[in-house]
Amino acid sequence: MRSDSSPGTLPAREHLPAGDAGTPVLDVVVPVYNEEKDLEPCVLRLHEHLRRTFPYAFRITIADNASTDTTPQVAARLATEIPEVSHVRLEQKGRGRALRTVWSASDAPILAYMDVDLSTDLNALLPLVAPLISGHSDLAIGSRLARSSRVVRGPKREFISRSYNMILRGSLQARFSDAQCGFKAIRRDVAQVLLPMVEDTGWFFDTEMLVIAERAGLRIHEVPVDWVDDPDSTVHILRTATEDLKGVWRVGRALATGSLPLDRITRPFGDDPRDRDIQDVPKGLARQLVGFCVVGGLSTLFYLLLYSVFRQFGGSQVANALALLVSAVANTAANRRLTFGVRGSGGAVRHQAQGLVVFGIGLALTSGSLAALNAATSNPAHSTELAVLIAANLAATVLRFLLFRAWVFPERHDNQPTTVVAAHEPSPPTYAVASSPQPPLPQRPTGRTAYETTPFRAGEVADRSWEDATLHLQPVRPTDTDPRDPR
Repeated sequence: MRSDSSPGTLPAREHLPAGDAGTPVLDVVVPVYNEEKDLEPCVLRLHEHLRRTFPYAFRITIADNASTDTTPQVAARLATEIPEVSHVRLEQKGRGRALRTVWSASDAPILAYMDVDLSTDLNALLPLVAPLISGHSDLAIGSRLARSSRVVRGPKREFISRSYNMILRGSLQARFSDAQCGFKAIRRDVAQVLLPMVEDTGWFFDTEMLVIAERAGLRIHEVPVDWVDDPDSTVHILRTATEDLKGVWRVGRALATGSLPLDRITRPFGDDPRDRDIQDVPKGLARQLVGFCVVGGLSTLFYLLLYSVFRQFGGSQVANALALLVSAVANTAANRRLTFGVRGSGGAVRHQAQGLVVFGIGLALTSGSLAALNAATSNPAHSTELAVLIAANLAATVLRFLLFRAWVFPERHDNQPTTVVAAHEPSPPTYAVASSPQPPLPQRPTGRTAYETTPFRAGEVADRSWEDATLHLQPVRPTDTDPRDPR
C-alpha cells in the first residue's frame, strides 16, 4: 500500500471561499474507453444540464483511457466547440488511473466523476456536491441501494452489487452502502492527501478510496439516486469481481497490519473555531463497547472452559488463577487489536503488562467471591461455583473496560498539530489546502482562470478574521438569464 502522503492532519473543513467569476467550482470527469458513439450525446446532455441548473462555474473533463477508436477525435472536437469542456489523453487504461491523473492536476475545489452512459439521473448532481461546497462533508457518493433510490436493472447485476457490498461490510467493516456506483465527488483538499494512499488504478479505485477515507474518520455523504442500467455496458463482470476481491484482501491486510498512515488524513474535532479548544474527545465509544462485549463474552466462555479443565487437577483457587491468567492474556490481545484498533507490535509488551494488572483486579474479585462462598458453605456444588464466578466476572467487566479505555489503550493525540487545537501558540504555521505542490492543469485555449486556494493561518481561524473569505458564492453567468423574465 502507498503511504507517501505528506505528514500532518487535514485542517478543519471550511465553506468554499468566494472566487472570481469564471473560476470553475466543479470539475466533472468522464472517463471513457472506446466510446465514440456515446461520448458526444453524454457530454452535450451533461453540459446542458449544468448550464441550466448549476449556479456556479463548472468544467467537464473527458479522460480518454487509451482509446483505439475515434474517441480522441470526438473529445478534441467537443473541447474546441464548448468552452466548458476539456480533454485529457492517457496512454494507459484504468478508470482509477484516469481519475487520479485528472483530479491531481485539476484546479477546481470540487472534483466529481460519472460514467459516460449517464445511468444516474443528473438531478442528483447538485445534491451530491452541495455538502462539499458548504464544508459539511469530505466525499459524496450516489447510492443505488438506499431505501428511496429507484433502480432499473436486471437481477444478475442486482445480486452482484448487493453481494459485493455485503463482502465489504463483513471483511472491511464498510458502512457506506454502494461502493461501485459511478457517481461520486470529493473535495480537492481531501483528494490531494488521500489519492497518494490509494494503490488501485482500475475499478477497485472507488472502494479503496472510500474505505481509507471512512477508516480515517472523514465524512462521506450519500445521495439516493435514480439509476437505469445500461444494457450495452462493456464492463467484464467476472474479471472485475476477481480484481475487486484481490483488492479487498490487499486493503484488509494493510488495515490489519497498520501499514496505512490514517492519522495523516484525519480531521480535528469540530469545524467551528469554538470547537477546536476541545481536548480528548471520546471516539468510537459505541463501537468499542460492542467490540469489548463480544470479546468479553468469548473470553468468559474460554475462561469457564479452562476453569473446568484445571479444576480436574487441582483446587478451585489454583484452577481459577490459571484460567484467569491464560484468558486475560488472550483477552488483552483481542481487545488491543479488535476493540481499540491498535496495530503492530509496538507497545505490545507494555499493554500485556498493564493487562496483567487488570487481571490482578479481576483475580482479587473472583478469588474473594470464591473465598466468601467457601466461608458460607464447606462443600459448594460445582454449579454454584460457576454461578458465583460469572457474577464476579460481570462485575469486573465494567471496571476492566474503563481501565482498558482510560489507561491501557487511551486515545492518542501525539501526531496532531497543536496549532489547530490550541490557536494561541506563537507564530502558527500556514495551512494550505494542498498537502504538496501539484502540477497545474495544462493550458487550454478556453482562457479560464485557475482556481487559487487561500491558505489560512491557525491564528486567523481563532480570531475569526477569515470570515470575509466565506461569502456566499456568486452566480458566474450574469448574462445567462431568461429574456422573458420581467426582472
